[in-house]
Amino acid sequence: MHKITQSVFISLLLSLLTACGAEDQSTGKSVQNKQDQKPTLISVTKAQSKSIEITEEAIGSLEGLIDPTIAAEIAARVIKVHVSPGQTVKQGELIATLDATDFGLQRNEAQAEVARIEALLDNQAKTVARNQTLVNKKFISQNVVDNDLAQQNVLKVQLTGAKARVSSINHSSSKTKVFAPTSGVVEKKIVDTGEFVKIGDPIVQIISNKRLRAHIPFPERISAQLKSGLKIRLSTPTSTQVVETVVRELKSMITESNRSVDVIADVTDQPDWQAGASVTGTVILGERPNAMMVPEQSVVLRPAGEVVYVVKGDTAHQVIVTTGVRQNGLVEIINGLNANDTIASDGAGFLTNNTPVKIASDTLTQ
Repeated sequence: MHKITQSVFISLLLSLLTACGAEDQSTGKSVQNKQDQKPTLISVTKAQSKSIEITEEAIGSLEGLIDPTIAAEIAARVIKVHVSPGQTVKQGELIATLDATDFGLQRNEAQAEVARIEALLDNQAKTVARNQTLVNKKFISQNVVDNDLAQQNVLKVQLTGAKARVSSINHSSSKTKVFAPTSGVVEKKIVDTGEFVKIGDPIVQIISNKRLRAHIPFPERISAQLKSGLKIRLSTPTSTQVVETVVRELKSMITESNRSVDVIADVTDQPDWQAGASVTGTVILGERPNAMMVPEQSVVLRPAGEVVYVVKGDTAHQVIVTTGVRQNGLVEIINGLNANDTIASDGAGFLTNNTPVKIASDTLTQ
């Protein structure tokens, strides 16, 4: 019995020594793994305190305010339409030519009438002079000269009327050349060569980009913040130019199917902008001074939420933050971060809490 008890005791002792050796080995490996973990190479920065704009962006469309339909001012046959749809025209460029034959004939007739009256008037002037001489010699009475003078005045009035008719015909004849009243793009050609047009009949329609109006629907949630005079920046895919203007007026479009407010702003003298094109509007609702801004790459999404990694010594510590406005590659930090904290920038996405790090440069990127 004593031998059995001694044998069991020896077996338990050996098991205990084996377990302790395994535990020491495991602990040694854990410590060794921690010592062997390589630091993550990162760059660091500090939060920037700067004034930011509070903006809202939406997409709308451009409307042409100058889109004249060029009509005939005289009745005539169309000799030629010189433009085609889609063609760009400049102000004063020849659009169409109408038949001027009838006006040429009318001009010749009117000029002949002017010549006839001028001949009569010249002869009447001689008659008045001759009769005035006879009156001075008392060969005839003064009444004869008075009648001649009256006839001379009648002829003068008739001559004025005849010359006015010539001018009227010349003016109407000038309308056989139809010119573009403004620069723009030919939207539609309504008549073609050989057709007869009456006064007021349309010939072509031109869409001008000299003055455009932007209609941009903004959501109803910011309707209380919108008002006329607010600064707004406009851009369109057809141009690289960003136009800064002001809100001209607001039109409520809030219905069950379309809960928005139509923000209207004008654009002038932008040659690359086109009526009918889309336009992106960024309205400036206000400014926030001294906002804490960090690079976008410093803010990382984790299961705990949005975090940044504050670097202390050679270790990165995870800090949960609340973010605000995002602008130009920067993110506003509302709370969770102190102004003088050094945070990970490039490489932040590879970090976890209490990760050893190595800073790529001694200089902080600003």
